[in-house]
Amino acid sequence: MDLPKSYDPTALESELYAWWADNGLFHAEPDDDGEPYAIVIPPPNVTGSLHIGHALDNTIQDVLIRRARMQGRNAVWLPGTDHAGIATQTVVERQLAAEGRTRHDLGREAFVERVWEWREQSGGTILTQLRRLGASCDWEREAFTFDEPRSAAVRKVFCDLYDAGLIYRGNRLINWDPKASTALSDIEVDHVEVDGTMTHMRYPAADGGEGVVVATTRPETMLGDTAVAVHPDDERYRDLIGQTVVVPFVEREIPVIADAHVDPAFGTGAVKVTPAHDPNDYDIGVRHDLPMIDVMTDDAVINANGGPYEGMDRFDARKAIQADLETRGLLVKIEPHRHSVGHSSRTNVPIEPRLSDQWFVDVGPLAATAIDTVREGRTVFVPERNTKGFLDWLENLHDWCISRQLWWGHRIPAWYDADGGIHVLREDPTEEQIAELGLTHQDEDVLDTWFSSQLWPFTTLGWPEDTAELATWFPTDVLVTGYDINTFWVSRMLMISLWVHGEVPFRTVVNHGLVRDATGKKMSKSFGNVIDPLVLIDRYGADALRFALLRAAPPGQDVPMAEEWVEGGRRFANKLWNAARLVADRAGDVTPADGLPADDELRIEDRWILSRLEAARAEADAAYDAHDIAPAARGLYHFVWDEFADWYLELAKLRDDRACAQVLVTVLDRSLRLLHPIMPFVTEALWRGLHGLTPDDTDTALIRAAWPAADRGTDPDAEAAFAAVQQVVTELRTLRAEYGMSPKHPIRVTVVCGDAAREPLEAGGDGICRLAGVEDLRFADAAPDGLVGKVLAAGAEVYVSLEGIVDPSEELDRLRGELEQARGELRRAEGKLANESFVAKAPDAVVDAERRKAEEWTAAIQKLETQLDELLSKVQSSSKVQSSSKVQDG
Repeated sequence: MDLPKSYDPTALESELYAWWADNGLFHAEPDDDGEPYAIVIPPPNVTGSLHIGHALDNTIQDVLIRRARMQGRNAVWLPGTDHAGIATQTVVERQLAAEGRTRHDLGREAFVERVWEWREQSGGTILTQLRRLGASCDWEREAFTFDEPRSAAVRKVFCDLYDAGLIYRGNRLINWDPKASTALSDIEVDHVEVDGTMTHMRYPAADGGEGVVVATTRPETMLGDTAVAVHPDDERYRDLIGQTVVVPFVEREIPVIADAHVDPAFGTGAVKVTPAHDPNDYDIGVRHDLPMIDVMTDDAVINANGGPYEGMDRFDARKAIQADLETRGLLVKIEPHRHSVGHSSRTNVPIEPRLSDQWFVDVGPLAATAIDTVREGRTVFVPERNTKGFLDWLENLHDWCISRQLWWGHRIPAWYDADGGIHVLREDPTEEQIAELGLTHQDEDVLDTWFSSQLWPFTTLGWPEDTAELATWFPTDVLVTGYDINTFWVSRMLMISLWVHGEVPFRTVVNHGLVRDATGKKMSKSFGNVIDPLVLIDRYGADALRFALLRAAPPGQDVPMAEEWVEGGRRFANKLWNAARLVADRAGDVTPADGLPADDELRIEDRWILSRLEAARAEADAAYDAHDIAPAARGLYHFVWDEFADWYLELAKLRDDRACAQVLVTVLDRSLRLLHPIMPFVTEALWRGLHGLTPDDTDTALIRAAWPAADRGTDPDAEAAFAAVQQVVTELRTLRAEYGMSPKHPIRVTVVCGDAAREPLEAGGDGICRLAGVEDLRFADAAPDGLVGKVLAAGAEVYVSLEGIVDPSEELDRLRGELEQARGELRRAEGKLANESFVAKAPDAVVDAERRKAEEWTAAIQKLETQLDELLSKVQSSSKVQSSSKVQDG
């Protein structure tokens, strides 16, 4: 095995990735051998750049697909990007703005061509970055939600849903982005806590009475009020129900109605009802058949329905109305109020709930089928606890607004005739059809991006064509995604797949959490704690980043992340590299093909490491099978570093037999296989060296190697015996440190124990001698004479001769000094714990830490007292012997 002295991921990773990709090692065909296994990538926005959340999501997918390949499955990972309607259009509009132009200056057709040009030049950035992460996607199958095959599928589904009565055009309340001038889906709205105000104002009674006081955070919407609502059981307003009050400034008489939705404890208990500008008010309006008055334009300016405030921006109108209320004596008070306000995720401006003519999907029948499917277990969630929230969402789903007032996207295939009739067509109309139907124009809107991405699990496989890919890999096996889009995207894929195919789109949904900083805080540019994965890859390599992400990412939980953890991943890769170099040095001409030696040739440490390897394999397999990669990452780290490198390799350095070489190469071979899905680059490089491969040997690459299967089983006897060896060696090393002995200084050891403890220690005696620097190891029935140090380990008393090493008087002074220090620390801890004020007021964690300190110092004092007593006894005994000798000599 010829390996460079040091591990350099920078050069190694780019070369290996190109080798995998250029040799088709990521590619699969429907007729390949093996049980089908498929994952579709959640398509990132074409405008996107790799962030740390993408890195986690795609690393998990890559782990699953690499393992599936090694298990012999016909595994395909389908990549692609989303055309990202609003985001992409915004990017190009900014370019035009820098040129002093708008999209309207270009016109629709020229603007769309401009966006396509941008996409061709810059739209593949994130997929290139995924390659740096090691993503082993089948790049020959790259798709785009707005390419020709996907566009044909979108049109077919729209027309099929329309023909089935599940798509309709209606006037309903939607989320409106006044800056982008488009409707938004719920997922495109970010709810932000803001410091606002609560305005309390009086609506006079129509008969001249006092009327009622209402409270609102949005007084500008009062211009569209059509009722005041109170709870039917609220005694304060029982006599007002059925009366009318007057909306100031527009002088509209509106009724006071009773509705159980009203919270009597909020504000005054009486709420203004603006059905055209609030989702809850809209529902009240529908229940009570109230008029719905839109008081704003597309750009959130008050329209003609706003009377004297027409032409004002909504926020300017808010201030003006508050001032005019005070002038009229109708303002009761304005108080600070922190509350959640929906903002457009694209433009960051507050959205405006408003009535609008839009296209909708009737999701009721679709959701009902999806609910039944999940309850039947045809699609399962990992972790399972996420199922409830998913079902709750489906059970309370509103019809989906699918139209967007954009130019970039799938244009709605609907045309209008002179009478306002709607004609949804599967193909663009010919001149003859236009004349025959009297068509005047096509609908200007495009479809919500989620409409096309909901079809992703089967359009990436060629649907609506009847392809071999679709027959082989649909339904797909696993979808990996953040829990935050289960409701918005996963639900839509499930509903539409069941409607189109009668089949689920994926059998398992694996949810990961959000990546946060080391303290658990959300990453944000404003916090200054954003971690750029590409910078980390540059510094430490992709394997290090992958390992750091995976080791702390149990399903469904947020993932803490810090750069030093990635640095730790790099150290692990270095450790693996150096271990492989040592194996190469000791292996000689032995290769994994030689297999293991006969059992009677195995020493206790050989049996132990093979048993630990099997335990690590079983633990990793169980974790991988459960889609919980974190235990696999941590377990393999512990095996490679703490067991193979720190123990077995240290013993192997002292051996020169073929059996040891066979064990070394076998353990390394299987370790590389197990680690490959997590750290593909360093393992592939070491695999080449271990097996003597060249770049031409693609058929035997690690990425295509067989996954390790159970073979020998574990060896409890060997593990128990070697655990005893480890305990004795560890205690002897600690004793060396206590007495300041060099690790190279040979020591003489006497072990006193019963037969049960003696057997494993005798079996592992050679290992104890080599690892602990013991030149003379013997077993006895009693402690030896002379000055000794004593440790307890593995059920035995272990004595180390200190004759000629330690001066008894100096050692007595050292022990007495340490004992006094320990007693002082114990008094300090006990003093704090005796202070009732400290115990009552200090945080629980601080009090618990003091209790642990007291326990630790108590144990240290007991150990020091024992050592002191034993040393005093030895010194006194030695003095008596010397005194007796002098008397005899006299």
